[in-house]
Amino acid sequence: MTTSMNNFQFAPLRTLNDFLLESARFQLPNFGDFEKWGNRVVKNLLYYQTNYFVLGCIELIIIGLFQPVKIALGMASIFAVIYALLMIYGPNQNPSVQQFQSVNKYAVLGLLLGIAYIFLYMFDAVLLVLFAILLPISSVFIHSSLRLRSLKNKLTTTVETIGIKHSPMGQFLEAMGLMPDTFQ
Repeated sequence: MTTSMNNFQFAPLRTLNDFLLESARFQLPNFGDFEKWGNRVVKNLLYYQTNYFVLGCIELIIIGLFQPVKIALGMASIFAVIYALLMIYGPNQNPSVQQFQSVNKYAVLGLLLGIAYIFLYMFDAVLLVLFAILLPISSVFIHSSLRLRSLKNKLTTTVETIGIKHSPMGQFLEAMGLMPDTFQ
């Protein structure tokens, strides 16, 4: 399933009135019917995908503006831990790395302990990065779960059925196996 960038069709940005304000209707989903709830979430993800992207960018920018240094330090410490673990225990180890590990076991242990210390020292920054990542995801899920679909939403989704698989959210949902039955 490869799609070139010129085949992507981005969904239009929906109005703020439709997305949040006057014409928007919200209701708790029926927690007993997961299929209906999942269908509502998927169709709202497809219909409001551009709005969700903009909302996520705004939330990331706001968090980044309040704590830019901590975000940078948190991301650096996360990348350092991942890089060190991949270098030491990764599947494609270099022969020189394997030789270094066998000769200098204590140096490797010291390196791991040093990186673990830095990670724990920067743990508040790491948590801030995780919050900055999870806030947009959770706000999108909450909105798509609570937002009732209007007649305009249903008609537009039906009309855009052909082009929806070529949108970024359509590609993501299709890769995850979450496309509703009407789109397959």
